[in-house]
Amino acid sequence: MADGHQGQGWTSRWGFLLATVGSAVGLGSIWKFPYMVGENGGGAFVFVYLLALAAIVFPVLLAEFVIGRAGGKSAVGSLQGIAARHGGTRAWGLLGLWSIIAGFLILSFYSVIGGWTIAYIPLAAQGAFHGQSGESVTAIFNGLLANPNRLILFHGIFMALTAGTVSLGITNGLERAVTILMPLLFVIMIGLVAFAAATTGLGKAAAFMFTPDFSKITPQIVLDAIGLGFFSISVGMGVMITYAAYTGREINLTEIAVATIAGDTFVSFLAGFAIFPLVFAYNLDPAGGPGLMFVTLPVAFAQMEWGTIVGAAYFILLLVSALASALSLLELIVSYAVERNVNRVVAALGGG
Repeated sequence: MADGHQGQGWTSRWGFLLATVGSAVGLGSIWKFPYMVGENGGGAFVFVYLLALAAIVFPVLLAEFVIGRAGGKSAVGSLQGIAARHGGTRAWGLLGLWSIIAGFLILSFYSVIGGWTIAYIPLAAQGAFHGQSGESVTAIFNGLLANPNRLILFHGIFMALTAGTVSLGITNGLERAVTILMPLLFVIMIGLVAFAAATTGLGKAAAFMFTPDFSKITPQIVLDAIGLGFFSISVGMGVMITYAAYTGREINLTEIAVATIAGDTFVSFLAGFAIFPLVFAYNLDPAGGPGLMFVTLPVAFAQMEWGTIVGAAYFILLLVSALASALSLLELIVSYAVERNVNRVVAALGGG
């Protein structure tokens, strides 16, 4: 671990791996991957996505890990320091600064969706979707969007959870959180997949995801798949540079990079097998776009015998995944502020 973080660091290889997987397994895997697969024709998109992960995203992820550990500071500090040591210009730090701005913008998006998930957990648990028609479920979602006071409340709760955790530091905050959140995420995900496997849509889901129709591959699909790879694995925004700055030399970065991508891909496929069997079993539209999570799936929950329990578990899963990624995005901002002698608690609460 580098000196730039004043004793802050992951206590184990496991903690670092869970943190990187947690950052990667966010809404990109649970929410965006299924609806983008649905919108872009299934198997053909998955094929291009996997190629993009192997050929483009993995080298970028490994490079960010190397930069972070070598620099030992925030995205800005690491890029500036490495450039200076090798005779380059400190203007490289601007790339890190841009990544922090991008992370802030993405966090503003994640936190809104995170607030929606908090709003939907009690709705699902109370059986608000049970027996409802598609129009009624849509009206529930539109009613949430039309109520600014509720949106602000749930957004505030989500950001309070995020900022409060980050303010505790790496060991007591981030590492402790991911060691709870990630096992919880896998348990809920596997439970949802097991439930979905009992429906009649499992075969259709597998065929939809893994039978590519190469005639559907277009330049736009290729760009969408590459973009999803960057978004899902959290590369290109300085998060992995920041996380790697807290590692020691004993950690094999190549192994962690492989495990991060493999873990994220595994969860993405689990998300597909949890969602698409229900979509096909209840004759819903797999190309439901962003509304797949908050409109299309609740229609399925409304028709299930165990829809109340399954729906609540699903939205808890969404919250866990959103929170794990939001923690990394806020740490990206806070690490830069701490280097400028801002107190971590003040930086976390101010950034949140």
